[in-house]
Formats: sequence, C-alpha cells, structure tokens
Amino acid sequence: MRGLAHALAPVVRLGSAGLTEAVASETARALGDHELIKVKAPGGDRAARDELFAELARRTGSALVHRIGNVAVLYRPRAEPPGLVIPDR
Repeated sequence: MRGLAHALAPVVRLGSAGLTEAVASETARALGDHELIKVKAPGGDRAARDELFAELARRTGSALVHRIGNVAVLYRPRAEPPGLVIPDR
C-alpha cells in the first residue's frame, strides 16, 4: 500500500486549528472517494503529529498505513464498488 500511495499528493491538509470536525468530515469524504489518501499536517512536535494522525484515523474508521515526516497515508476500503486493487507480490 505504501507503494501505491507514493505518487499521491496530499488531499487533506490540516491547518493551525488542528483536527476539527470539518477536517475529519472532509477526510471521511476523501476516503469514500479514493480509499487511499495522504494527509499533511503542519510541522512541529512529532509526538503531537503522531497523536493527531492516530485520532484522525480513529474518527474516520480508517487505518494509518504509513507516516513519514508531516505526511500520513490513510486507508479505508469501500464496500461497494470495491475500488483499490492490491497487486500480488
């Protein structure tokens, strides 16, 4: 999944207000559209970013696939129609 996300641009950007209900709602909508998305947070304390990404994943019912720097990759499978096809290794 990390490989599939590599070429993606962040579709959700968190601002200085942090994790608001609007950001969680927009992230849930983006996951419904794309299944696999990147989220970008402002720089700063690493532990705070980790907590923020974990809380966003919890609120949206998604899995935190990967985090590097201030960018996280979230995945939430779509029930119908299935969208993301994970290639065999």
